[in-house]
Amino acid sequence: MDWRLLAAISYAESEWKPTATSPTGVRGMMMLTNATAKELGVTNRVDPIQSLRGGARYLKGILQDLPPGISEADRIWFALAIYNIGPGHVEDARAIAEHLNKDPNKWADVKDTLPLLQKSQYYEHTKNGYARGREPVRYVQNIRYYYNLLTWTEVAKQRTPPPKAT
Repeated sequence: MDWRLLAAISYAESEWKPTATSPTGVRGMMMLTNATAKELGVTNRVDPIQSLRGGARYLKGILQDLPPGISEADRIWFALAIYNIGPGHVEDARAIAEHLNKDPNKWADVKDTLPLLQKSQYYEHTKNGYARGREPVRYVQNIRYYYNLLTWTEVAKQRTPPPKAT
C-alpha cells in the first residue's frame, strides 16, 4: 500500500499522534476500535507500527469487499468513507443515490447523498438510520488533499535540482 496514502489517513485520523484517543474510544494513529484491532491482531493500538499495519489491513479488506460495479478510480474514496463511517451508512447513501437517479457506483454522486443521512426524511427510510454524513465527505476530501500534497512534494523533489555547493 502506498505509504503516502497511509500517511494521509493517519494524519486525518490522529495528526500522527500514536496515543490519540477519541471520545468514542477509538485509539492510535489509525484510530482503530477495540473490536477492529482484535480482529486484525493488533494487541496495542497506540503502538505506531501495529496501528499503521492494522489500519492498512483494515483498508485492504474494505477494498476487497466493495461491490465490483465501483470503478477502480472510485474504489479508494468509497473505502475511505467506509473506514470513517462504516459500510452500512455508505450502503444507505448508495441506496439514496439510486433512489434519486444518481449512480450509486460513482463517488461524485454518493458524496452528494451521504449528507442526506442527517435528514430525517432520508435516514428514516434507511437500514442503518441517522449518520453524520458530512463527516466522511470531509474526511475523504482531507485525505485527498493530504495525499496530493505528499505526492506533489515527492514529484517536486525529483524535478528540483540539488542546491549548488558554494
